[in-house]
This record gives sequence, C-alpha cells and structure tokens, in this order.
Amino acid sequence: MVILIALHSKSLNILESVSSQHIMEAFLKDFQYLEIGLEEIKSATNTFDKSKLIGEGGFGKVYEGVVTHSKGQSKVAFKRLDSTCGQGNPEFLKEILMLSRYTHENLISLLGFCNQDGERILVYEYACHGSLDRHVGSVALTWRQRLMICVNAATGLCYLHDPKETHERVIHRDIKSSNILLDESWNAKVSDMGLAKIGPANQKQTFLVSNVAGTLAYVDPIYMETSILTKESDVYSFGVVLLEVLCGTLCFEYSNSGTRKGLVRTWKKSYKLKDFEKIIFKDMKQQMDPRSLETYSSIAYQCLKKSREKRPEMYRVVEELNIALRFQENFEEVEPDMNYEEVRKSARFKKTKEMCKTAVPSLANRSDEELKILLAEGIFLNHGKTWFCLNKNGEHCEMISAQECFYPIILKPPVTGFYAKEKTRFEKYMNTKICSDFKIRVRTQYLSPQVTYAINLVFCLYDSDSTNSRLSYILAGETEPSSLYLADTRRDGWLTAELYQFTSDNRNVDLEITFKCWNELLVEGIEFQPVEIVSQQILEHQVLEDKREVDMQEDMSHSDAYWKEKLPSDYENIIKWSKDKLHWKTKKELYSILYKGFPIQIEGEEWFSLDKDGKQCLMIPATVALKRKKWSWRSLPESRFEEVAFDPTWSFTIRCTTSNMLLAQTCYGAYLVYKLQENHSGFERPLMVSMTSHFSDTLMISRYIYLISPQTPVIKRKAYENTHNPLNRPKIKGLPQQRKDGWMEVQIDEQLTQTPSSFVRLAVNIPLNQSLKGLIVQGIEFRPCN
Repeated sequence: MVILIALHSKSLNILESVSSQHIMEAFLKDFQYLEIGLEEIKSATNTFDKSKLIGEGGFGKVYEGVVTHSKGQSKVAFKRLDSTCGQGNPEFLKEILMLSRYTHENLISLLGFCNQDGERILVYEYACHGSLDRHVGSVALTWRQRLMICVNAATGLCYLHDPKETHERVIHRDIKSSNILLDESWNAKVSDMGLAKIGPANQKQTFLVSNVAGTLAYVDPIYMETSILTKESDVYSFGVVLLEVLCGTLCFEYSNSGTRKGLVRTWKKSYKLKDFEKIIFKDMKQQMDPRSLETYSSIAYQCLKKSREKRPEMYRVVEELNIALRFQENFEEVEPDMNYEEVRKSARFKKTKEMCKTAVPSLANRSDEELKILLAEGIFLNHGKTWFCLNKNGEHCEMISAQECFYPIILKPPVTGFYAKEKTRFEKYMNTKICSDFKIRVRTQYLSPQVTYAINLVFCLYDSDSTNSRLSYILAGETEPSSLYLADTRRDGWLTAELYQFTSDNRNVDLEITFKCWNELLVEGIEFQPVEIVSQQILEHQVLEDKREVDMQEDMSHSDAYWKEKLPSDYENIIKWSKDKLHWKTKKELYSILYKGFPIQIEGEEWFSLDKDGKQCLMIPATVALKRKKWSWRSLPESRFEEVAFDPTWSFTIRCTTSNMLLAQTCYGAYLVYKLQENHSGFERPLMVSMTSHFSDTLMISRYIYLISPQTPVIKRKAYENTHNPLNRPKIKGLPQQRKDGWMEVQIDEQLTQTPSSFVRLAVNIPLNQSLKGLIVQGIEFRPCN
C-alpha cells in the first residue's frame, strides 16, 4: 500500500482511519528531523515524574522539561497522548502534519515528537503561563491584557481560516479557552490541532460533513444539529471564549447535584436586555473604557448568532477587537484634557473621511474614534489596490500594489507574474522571473500637501541568500541612474529601499521609474512614507541609547554584591591577559574598568571590554587583521593601538582569530573601526564585502557596506533646488555610524556564532576606478548582535 505524505484534504482524510503502527511509521518518514528519542524525553521529565506534570486533560498528561530539538535546546512541553482518552494515531499524525505546514506566531509551535515503544508524545514550545482557562477569573489579569490575548488568539484563528484564500481552509473544531496558551509575555497561541479539518482552497463557502467533535459547551449548535461543519463553527466557539474573558468565568457551572449547566444562553439574554453589568467580571468594571466594552461585547454577541450567515468572519473579529484594544489604550494613556472634539472637526480629518468612502470593506456607520483607530492600522482604497493609513502626526501614508503600477518593458515570457503570497497585504505581488528591465507608473491620490515623502520600493529576494543584490533605477526625464545596494527590513519581513524624496504639492503625483535588476525579486509595491517617520525612528533609537547610558550610570551606585553578579564568571582569567597591571578596590570599580576596556596581550595587542549588557567584546588591531604590505602604517594619538593602517593600495582581506576571550555560542557582529582624512578621495560608492571559506578562497556570502552614508535623490520642483538629501533612516547593517570615541564604524559581518578560536576571513572589494586613499583603519571590533 502506497500512501502519499502531501498535506492536503485527501491525505488528512486518510489519516482519519489510520490505526496500523506500520502505516503510521510510513507517514512519519518525512518528519524524521522532528523525532526525539524516548530516552531523552524520559531524562528530561525524570521518567514522567509528578514534579514535572503541568497539565492534564482529555488527551492525557502534559509534562515540562529541557530537551534538544529541531530548533536548538530549550524548555518544552511534552504532551503524552493516552489512547484510552480518545487520542489515537489519527490525532497524533494530524497534529504533526498540521503544525508542520501551518506556522504562525499565534499558533503553538511543534518542536518534535516521539513514536517509540507504544508511546505517542508531542513536543511543543513552552507556554509558561499555561492555558487561558486558568486565568479568566484572575483579578491580576487586566482588561487591557485580556483584550490583547483575544486579539492574538483571533489572529491565529484568522490565519487558519485564511481570508485571502491562498491555501486550504483549516477549521480547528475545538476552540476553547483551555486550547489557548499564554507565553511569558502573555501572547496567546492557539493549540491542539488534533481534531482539525481541512476544506478545499479558493472557495468562499466550505461545508464538511463530519462526526460532531469538540467540547460540548463550546460547540456550534447548528453543527450539533446537522453534523455540517463550517468555519463559522469556530467563530461561534471563539465567541464563547470572548464572553468567558469578559465575565471572568468559564462558560459552565456545576450544580449541587454535580450536573453541568451552560451559561452562554444567560449571557446572550443579558446582552439583549442591555443588562450586561450583572455578568461582567466585577474586578474589571472600574478599569474599562465604555467604548471598548461596547465594541467588544458587540462582536462577541455577533459570533454567537444562531444563523451562520450573520456571524462575522474572523478577519472582522480581529478588526473589532483591535478597535476595542485601541479604545482602552487611549482611555488609559491619553491625557484627560486633550480635546478630541477639535481634532474630529479639523478640515484635514474631514477630507480624510471623504476619502474613506471608497474603502474596501466599507467603513460606513463608523464613529470618528473607530475610524481613527482603523486608519492608524491601515485600510484598503481603490478597489483594494492601495493601502492607506495615518501616521502619529495625522499625515497620509500610501502604498500602491505591484499589480497596479508595474509592467515589463520587453515581454519575454515569463518576465513577470503575479502570485498570491501569504504575508503580503495585497492579494498579489509581482515576481520578476529573469534579470530584466521593468517600469513602474505610480499615480498617487491621497498624499498630504506640503509634506516631504520618501518613495520606497517594498520587496524581498526570491533567493534569501542573495545578499549582494543590486538594483539600478532612473526617473523619467533624468539622465543619470541611481543604484540600490542596501535595504531596511520591516517587521513583516519585507525589505524597503528608499528611491527618492520629494515634497508634495498636492495629493496627486504621477511618476514613471525604470528599473534594471540583477536578481529575482518579489515586489509588494511602492510606498510613500513621510520622512518624519524615519527621523522619528532615529530619535527613538537615540533616546533608547541615552536611557541605557543613564541606567548604566545609575547602576554604578549599587552595592558591591550587585557588581559581583554583573561581572563575567571568568573575570580572574580575563584580568590575567591584561597588558598592564589593573588596580581596583571594589567589584564596582573592577566592572567600571572592564566596561571602559583595557589592552590585552594574546596574538598582538587586542582591546577587551564589556558592552552595556555585560557581554564580552574584543577589538583586533589593524596590525593583526590586515596584510601589512597592502597598507601604509603610522602611529595616531587617538588610536588604542600603536599603529593604524591607511591608504590601501587595492582590495584587501581581513583575517583574524577571535580567540576564546568572547562568549561561546553567542552571535557576534564584526565592525570595521575607521576614520576618513579630510583629503580623502571620495567614498560615495559602496564596497562589497565577501565572506570566504576558512580553508580556501571560495566565496560564501557577499554584501555591500558604505563608508559614507549614501544620499537619496530628490525629485526637484525647481531647477535651483538641491538634487540630493542625506538618507534619513535608522541604524542598519551596512551603513556607517559615529562612535563615542570619535571613530566611525560599519558592520561588515553578521550572525557570526562564536566558538573557541573562531577564524574570520573577509574580502573587501574596491569598485573599479575608485581609490580608498584617505581611509584609516584602527581595527576590527567584535560585539554581540542586538
């Protein structure tokens, strides 16, 4: 018998009937990388000792322990399935297959499994706060925390239901508060996929005939009556969870006779009679914003509608819960004397409201407060082809989808294609299939007048290892092209690269830009962001750095016992390497010496220090890291070392051993520490840094760095205006930064995992017809990555 492993509805239907151990082993062959030995699990749990037990349910028992798994070593939860409790081979296999295919930050992660000696054990990421049902009645869990938990859980369920219809619909079938787990930051994660069902993709309505399963008090009544399962069945169950969170109790209670009575009908009746005050968790009433309560209770009640057609889709539930959360945040954080009435009446907001009439989905009947919250999150305009939002200053931000503005210059099929992509906000993105020229024609409609905007290309690399990508572009009417070498990474994983800056005269802008790419790109669209947003990021970063410095100075006042904890455990061995004799009286003075740094003697005269988090750093002098014959050498008073290198004759190689002075198994970045002389020859073009093999000159990874911050072209309104502005952006890898000791630095390597005596070899390539005359290098510093 041949069984396919492909994860789709057919394969999962097969799993429903799996009972043979032989068949089960055949299914698990493709998941051997997740397998964990039974002996390892027994060792981690002291052979399933009661002291390691953290939970028990209808499936069996859950234990905690530390084990090495597919993603490293960490504390995990072991779910030991009990066949007598109804959890057999189908549920075991389905959990592995589902969580291997569907991954999301709000779904619990499967880290491994065990299928040995009759044991079926699933290994999950550890959620230290356990399940939500344990906390619904806790006075310590604030209304704001509860809202955030509900938003997280709804987002995870929304991912399974897939409103963008890019993969099969997953119907969980057992949504309840005990299946929502909470990590150390109280982030919620949906768990237990053993009863899940998969429906066909790209169908607006998916109906599955199924044996009724789930937990009685949470099950959709229509599903109970008809055995017909839809995603709205999950919506009903989640509505029950929402009311549990609001009422501070589970959805059932036990009578004196021991029978269980459901509370959902009572809760719904109270909502209809507008008598919610009686059932709301008393300890939360004083902290709740009335608008937050109204929005939350309304969407919860809609989830519990008897008619499935009247229940909201999960994306709508997420949206409403976010509004409720924002109302509560404003209630807690905004100064009471702030005049929202004036803001609502402002001409700018009135115009914005007019634009929102074309939003998809419609925003009709939204209050001004709700509208502001939605606009801060972002909405779709122009039939879903434009993403629009407001920043903190009320300025308009706009993004045009690739499908709307991109087109190829020369059609050589297949040049471009539009494909659905899970993480893009639009339905489709553009994929340049070969190295080719292509154009964008961008027509904006919603920009704020008299605001300086950055025009950003939002994209990602088809091959994530192509770190040496380059893209040239030119604006229609210009004669000189510009080039992109570096990009920032957004929170959602897309890259964003600034093309131009301009000051808007009005809302409408019409631009045509021609691109030439050397790598395969996935393009989401063109983004218009006020430059002030980027400047604000820099300011916030600087404030954080200043705060850390203040905290460091304040920490200096702590007791000597405190500094004993802050010192590296091997500080006595570190001190032995010091070139000069160190003097201190207290642990605090010693820590101050280590923090400021001092010369040590290993291969040459290195410089050892601690960073602000107390982690070990090391600077290798230029005399050790660089080949002497390719540089000129001299002493410099402000250098930590006797000699610095300057004026390289050509491309150069950095070679050094980091030694065992750094922390083992820690991710380090390597930074070139340098200066530029006043008469330097010009460093506007980037340098390409290539990491090579330890044993040969084989190229491993390449990336670009700048020694002078690049400038962004400005779209001119008048001939006499400047043609370029400095690039305003937060600190990213590849851009130079000013150090407090007066030198400059640029990160030339990332993700260097320190092992004893790690060897580093980097080739820095100088572009043709460019000289590095005027470059002074002090050394290479290794610091833990942030």
